[in-house]
Amino acid sequence: MAAAAALTAALGVGLIACGQGGKGDPAPDVKVNNAATTRAKQAVTPMQASRPTGLRIPSAGVDATSMLDLGVGADQELQVPPVDKADEPGWWTGGVTPGEKGAAVVVAHYDTANGPALMKNVAKVEVGDTVQVPRADGSTATFKVREIQQVDKKDFPTHKVYGATGRPELRLLTCGGPIVDGHRSDNIILYADLVS
Repeated sequence: MAAAAALTAALGVGLIACGQGGKGDPAPDVKVNNAATTRAKQAVTPMQASRPTGLRIPSAGVDATSMLDLGVGADQELQVPPVDKADEPGWWTGGVTPGEKGAAVVVAHYDTANGPALMKNVAKVEVGDTVQVPRADGSTATFKVREIQQVDKKDFPTHKVYGATGRPELRLLTCGGPIVDGHRSDNIILYADLVS
């Protein structure tokens, strides 16, 4: 929780590296409808720590078989996967592993300078859909999307994303909106609860 509090204090913006103009055609501008459902009254038992090794989101056609480690850069912003690994998600190593008690944070590109990326079908994700995170211990943390939020990066909800929670939860961050000055203007955030 101390690491999450430190990052919450340091970070004030969202992702910055999606949709940089370049040689590839960008994905279409994306807008999702903000939606939410109520949180389950009783959370499932948190899992033990185990490094994430992939990401599956059936409704978005995501089936990644690896997971990059991400930290915080010299600019005090959360790192994102490099452009040449735009089809790989990344996990913020300063937080909990997916399935543990707390908010695990995963980042994946919508598009990059090279064109559409891993989360190119994020607009197909709906509240109630599942997000699965295979783990190094052979288990899979399965989450259910509780809330979808699209927000201007200038209004990134730092405390909501990184703040402490007493339940095992997942935050999946990607980009959306139009390209403004070479970058996507918005972040799309999936908030999900562990269900098994």
